Formats: sequence, C-alpha cells, structure tokens
Amino acid sequence: MAQDLEHLARRAHTLASIRGIVRTMKTMAAINAAPYEHAAGAIEAFHAALRRGFSAFAFRMGTQALPAPAPQRQQVLLAFGSDHGFCGNYNELVARSLQQWLADQTHVARRRLVLCVGARLAAALHECGLQPGHVLMPPASAEGIGRVAAELVAHIEQASRGEPLAALGVALAYTQRSEHGGRLPVVRTLLPLAPTLLQAPRRWPSRALPDFAMPPQALLAALVRNHLFASVFRAAAEAIVTENAARLALMQQAEKSVDERLDELRRQMATQRQDEITNELMDIVIGHVGEPERATLPQRAGGGR
Repeated sequence: MAQDLEHLARRAHTLASIRGIVRTMKTMAAINAAPYEHAAGAIEAFHAALRRGFSAFAFRMGTQALPAPAPQRQQVLLAFGSDHGFCGNYNELVARSLQQWLADQTHVARRRLVLCVGARLAAALHECGLQPGHVLMPPASAEGIGRVAAELVAHIEQASRGEPLAALGVALAYTQRSEHGGRLPVVRTLLPLAPTLLQAPRRWPSRALPDFAMPPQALLAALVRNHLFASVFRAAAEAIVTENAARLALMQQAEKSVDERLDELRRQMATQRQDEITNELMDIVIGHVGEPERATLPQRAGGGR
C-alpha cells in the first residue's frame, strides 16, 4: 500500500512539473504574438496610403492610359511556414492549400519560382510536389520582418528579368486567424494587380486634385514594389501571429489534459490513503476486541478449580 501511494505521489509530482512547463509555454505564445500583431497593424496603415496612391494614379492617368494586363510568363509563389514546434500541422496546411490553388488555376506560366520561408515548410512543399527555389529563415523578432520582406521582394525583382513587375504573377500562401481562435490557410494573388486597385473614382474626394512630376511608368513601378513589400510584410506578420495562436491553443489543450490527469491521480491518492486508514483502524479494532477475551481466560480457569 505504502509503495503504491509513493508511486502515485511521484507521478503527481511529475505531472505538476509538466503543467508548469505547459503553462510557461502558453504564456510565451501569448506574449510573442503581441509584437507581430502590432507590426501587422502598422503596415496596414502604410498599405492604406498605397491604395490611395493607386487610386490617385488611376484618376490622374485615366482608364485608357492604364497598362493592359499582360500574359504571365513568370509566376512567383511565396509560402510562409514555421520552424518551431508545438503548432500542429501548420506547415502541411500551407503546403496543401498552395497545391490545391495551383491545381485550380486555368493559366499555367512558363516559369515558376517558389520562395519558401521556413525549412520545415520546404519539406512539406517537397511532399506536395513543389520544389522551393529559395528557402529563407523566418524572422526571429518583429524587427526582422522587414528584412525578410525586403529579401523576398528582391528575389521577385530578380525573377522579373528586367520586365515590369506588373507583368509577373505573384501569389502569397500563409495562414490567417479565423473565428473562435482557429486558423485558415489562404492563397492571395498580388500580381497581376486587382482591378479595384487601379479603379479611378468618379470624383476626387478633395479640392486638391492629384498630380505627380515623375514619369508615369516609374511611379507605377514604385507603387507596385511598395505594394509587394507591404503585402509580404503583412503576410509574414499575420503568419507568425497565427502560428503563436495555434501554439497557444495546443498548450491550452495540453494544460486541460494534464489537469484532468492530475485530478484523477489525486482521487486515486485519496482513495489509497482512505484504504490505508481503514485498514489501520480495522487492525486497532480487532486488536482491542481480542484483549478482553484474553483477560477473562485466567479467571474462568481459576473458578473451575
């Protein structure tokens, strides 16, 4: 009995230590997500200014002067994954969503370049039949998102081979937050530009009409490049926020499982202690009942003589 109780106590102590580790990891996941969430919000304000720039360009140039969509000869795919554990099938979801998106495309580009963020995602892409051309390390902090975004945009410019960026086909594959703390893999097309970006408003919202001094093609190229940078930056930040959210959800499940197991062990220990106490009491009672019988035996024997 004592050995069984000691064994249960050791198991309970081990589970309590595991619970402390899980709780720490859960707290770390919640803390780590905050800077990336702020970064995503900050770049969104910059992206809103870019969208106004596209609108001003379209208003100033007119619909007839806007570049016509060219057939895509080069396609660049950017995929954001995770190199950290305890976030479920994060990389597999991204790889499968990109594979399905490619299968649904009607136009097939002559050349394709896959840019991958995360070595584990690269392995998942290999399993889906996609060969990454370049594998980048995920940012270690929110300050590193700009470096990764700039490096990816540089690879996109190299893939254009001197052609205008607007003639490329560029898509992003990453995960974003969904309802009830879930995550949703998405593939978002960046180039060719969405028609809504170059849609001129009927009336300009202010009295100061938009104008520019630099050549229109140079201005459009600058807008497209900054649009790519802001979109890639936003996707990288959102991917890391979602990764930490997935890790947080997994740690919450683990904490619940450990708590349930601890409660079960505590019930077993309480039952074991109660059994030991009951056995001790029974031994005392049996011993106490036997003592008067032993004490009356000599008296009965003397009365017979």
